[in-house]
Amino acid sequence: MSDGSAQIRILAVDDHALVRQGIAVLVGTQPDMTLVAEASNGREAIQQFRTHRPDVTLMDLQMPEMNGFDAIVAIRGEFPDAKIIVLTTYKGDIRILRALKAGAQGYLLKNTFHKELVETIRAVHAGRKALSLEASYEIAEHATDDALTPAEISVLRLIAAGNANKQIANQLKITEETVKSRVKCILSKLGADDRTQAAMIGLKRGIIDL
Repeated sequence: MSDGSAQIRILAVDDHALVRQGIAVLVGTQPDMTLVAEASNGREAIQQFRTHRPDVTLMDLQMPEMNGFDAIVAIRGEFPDAKIIVLTTYKGDIRILRALKAGAQGYLLKNTFHKELVETIRAVHAGRKALSLEASYEIAEHATDDALTPAEISVLRLIAAGNANKQIANQLKITEETVKSRVKCILSKLGADDRTQAAMIGLKRGIIDL
């Protein structure tokens, strides 16, 4: 596999240089892989993809200027056959499903063992989808949950920011009764006992960010 044309060409996208260096070292030990480019944010990722047309892209989610979700959508919109693996510290089921919906074929956590990462790269390159065990468990655990509506997510985000019902009503330009109704639905769907617990569940699952 010393022939470069037979190697899996990889683009590493992460705003932390140490993570990119770690990927470079790992890829460098694999005879069937080569790192062709790096990027530190979503905009750079799009530019580097256009320039190098990698076989597989390793994409972080939380980055400055443009996040990984938007970069995946942009790359897949321009290159429908692009193969992208999310490599992140976030394992909330909403994030996983959002990444897959955006076009990612793989989802791994950064604490992944090196063996799992290189096997996932090979699997995605071969046309298969691959999720880490933790990501699979997250999706399975909440597969039957009722999803929050966009309106409920807006309320939950303001709850997590410490707003009272009246403040939420003013900010969203809805009645306080509507807020109370949405809070009741949120508690029911998330299986939460109170607003604080609902906010914690929402943050843990990646439904909302602060």
